[in-house]
Amino acid sequence: MLTLKINGKLFIAVLFSVGCLFLVNTAIFAENIQSSKVYGVAIDGYDPVAYFTENRPVKGSSEFSYTWNEARWHFSKPEHRELFSANPEKYTPKRAGF
Repeated sequence: MLTLKINGKLFIAVLFSVGCLFLVNTAIFAENIQSSKVYGVAIDGYDPVAYFTENRPVKGSSEFSYTWNEARWHFSKPEHRELFSANPEKYTPKRAGF
């Protein structure tokens, strides 16, 4: 019976440790997407605003581009560029969007 309690406590401690590592790693990854410097064309040239306004991926054009966070963001329409420039954090991916 004593062995079962030790193994149960060990299992819970390991499970807790793995959970903590997962949360810390997720927080660091999300932070890197938002605050790190991304070089080149962001999200493979897709229009980030179109995901919200058209509910689908739309390829952007370098004709309608905007530089933010040291990356070029392409848009399919000038209106989307204006929406993005007014509030980039609203339209940038929050997780593994790059």
